[in-house]
Amino acid sequence: MYTLYGIKNCDTVKKALKWLDQNGIEYLFHDFRVDGLTQAQLIDLTNRIDWSLLLNRSSTSWRQLSAEQQADLSLDKAITLMLSTPTLIKRPVLDTGDQLIIGFKADHYQTKLL
Repeated sequence: MYTLYGIKNCDTVKKALKWLDQNGIEYLFHDFRVDGLTQAQLIDLTNRIDWSLLLNRSSTSWRQLSAEQQADLSLDKAITLMLSTPTLIKRPVLDTGDQLIIGFKADHYQTKLL
């Protein structure tokens, strides 16, 4: 079964959830705010996909960070930032077991999942 990571009130996550429902694809929804995010979960994600693809540098949360927090990013620093502020993670993240799909585009989901 797939796991969709995100935040319930995110418009892009809502679109992904709707698409999965309309296409009869079973999934578990993991809300970062409600269910939390452990360091082990985030490390698993970053072991499977480049951490820089997970970090949303165009988000409001990113713009609210200090210049010092944004500077000299490394895997460890990015993990620390994403754990303390999960809204820095691009959404949604769909874990199919075999792959991680970052973001939502209906045609991309169509190609990858059906």
